[in-house]
Amino acid sequence: MSPIRIASSSTRIGSRARAAWGSRRLRLAVRVLVGVGVLMAVVAQVGTGPFVHGLLSVDLRVIVAALALSATATAAAAWRWSIIAKRLGVGLPYRRAIGMYYRSQLLNTVLPGGVVGDVQRALTQGRDAGDVGQGARAVVIERTVGQVVQVALAVVVIACFGAEFQGYLLATTGLVVTVIALATLAMTATSARARATLRRELEELSAGVGSARALLQVVVASIVVVACHVVTFGVAVAAVGASVPPMRLAALALVVLLAGSIPLNLGGWGPREGIAGWTFALAGLGASAGVAAATLFGILAMIAVTPALVVAATSAARSAQTTAPERTVVLTGTGRKEES
Repeated sequence: MSPIRIASSSTRIGSRARAAWGSRRLRLAVRVLVGVGVLMAVVAQVGTGPFVHGLLSVDLRVIVAALALSATATAAAAWRWSIIAKRLGVGLPYRRAIGMYYRSQLLNTVLPGGVVGDVQRALTQGRDAGDVGQGARAVVIERTVGQVVQVALAVVVIACFGAEFQGYLLATTGLVVTVIALATLAMTATSARARATLRRELEELSAGVGSARALLQVVVASIVVVACHVVTFGVAVAAVGASVPPMRLAALALVVLLAGSIPLNLGGWGPREGIAGWTFALAGLGASAGVAAATLFGILAMIAVTPALVVAATSAARSAQTTAPERTVVLTGTGRKEES
């Protein structure tokens, strides 16, 4: 085969591969398969006992605690979103932001990938505000800032109280920073369009959280969100019978929460349980305790977003009332009443 034909064939294969990976269904299938695969690997390692133990540890006290902590975290996250959205010109009332955030969390929890709810609220708010692009950008910035604050807190807490992770922390942090820097340099060096896009997005980021006051508010809100999730994990750890000093528990929880942010999961399940087992084993607490705690945490996370069902039902009822046809009574010449 001639070099020209080989090159043409390679180009077609590459195009097909890119098109295939660009398929939403394929990406979703990969995420689900990875999540299921990790869960199967965890079961093969520790058995089903820790999962059952986590499930049986659910009681009224932990449910009430999870609901209260989730309500606080949701209120803080919605505040963060409303601040950024307002600065980008697609503001929304704070009360409505809380309802929309609850619904997005419910979708993120029950659907694979963990981002469907964010996409839905970005599109809904963008359409309502008349600018889908800015609506989507507000959600992306809001989630990105939250993740950055969570990673920063994890680095600080692990560096101070997570001695068992410090060797991994330095290597992982260095690797992530290097990959991000090289990817950014490669993108901006090879494409003028990419450079223009990067400048535009940096300008939007500056607009979203550029002022000192807005940045402080967004960071404080993000810290509250992370703290609520850490305490919820602590509630799960205590409920399954494990005893861990508070700051060491915070280090373990932050590692598990970071694992739960990996978008290769099945409704949040998968990497979270695997990393929980690894972290607890590394800390000398036993992999089974970590898996049980992560299982209970996952169940509590699902229960904690159930208020979204009430929000959805209330919203549907209000919509039905506002769209119901008005009925008017008209007196005809014969004295009969007709409704229209």
